[in-house]
Amino acid sequence: MTHIGLLWWRKMLETIRQPVWVVAGLTTPLLYLLLFAPLLDRLAGGPAFPRGEVLDVFMPGLLALLAFSSGMGAGWGVIAELQTGVVERLRVTPASRFALLIGGVLRDVVAFLLPAVIVVLIAVPFGYSPSVPGVVGLLVLLCFVTATTSAWSSALGLIFRDIGGLAAVVTGLQLPLTLLSGVLLPLSLAPGWLRGLAHVDPLYYAVQASRALSDGVVDLSRVGLGVAVIGVLTVVTLTWATRCYRRVAA
Repeated sequence: MTHIGLLWWRKMLETIRQPVWVVAGLTTPLLYLLLFAPLLDRLAGGPAFPRGEVLDVFMPGLLALLAFSSGMGAGWGVIAELQTGVVERLRVTPASRFALLIGGVLRDVVAFLLPAVIVVLIAVPFGYSPSVPGVVGLLVLLCFVTATTSAWSSALGLIFRDIGGLAAVVTGLQLPLTLLSGVLLPLSLAPGWLRGLAHVDPLYYAVQASRALSDGVVDLSRVGLGVAVIGVLTVVTLTWATRCYRRVAA
């Protein structure tokens, strides 16, 4: 725990010293909220918006998108540390290899959580009316999404050691995963083949669970399945990424 705390704080100091990333992390969801959400007003009362309030459907998807994106850039930082010899220096310390990974992962979780809370508070006066316990559970679930994507991106950075190769993989997967998950529009509007294809996307289950939790509904079909899928994926990804750190820092 001492190793984790020290390495997490090291990553947090890096973020604090570069406040432009903090501003960018908050600006992106606000732009979606201000520039995209109004386009959905004409869909109010339709089949995908049964209660007529578009933000109650849109906001959980937006938060899932923010969680997914918050960890995707971790690999770039890992590659920079490899190229500047930081990883080489850390590997001769007694620091746990898991701590080397999880310090950056926890920084990305914080980088997601703070803007997410601010965006929720801003959205409430505009009509977003979530269940308070539900939105807390939603944010906890999405923290695991950020942890998964951060660990995955970090491991890929160790494997590729090249920004071009990492960018090709990350950008190549990011768009289809986000579109298939229904973060911006519910997949109930999609044709049957697209709804079927969405079930191979882990982010789809997180979005479905987030919308249910936001409504204050806790059921096995959405919340239970979403927690199970994301929980298993987080454990598998962290285990794999830790092994990648052990190999590079052996």
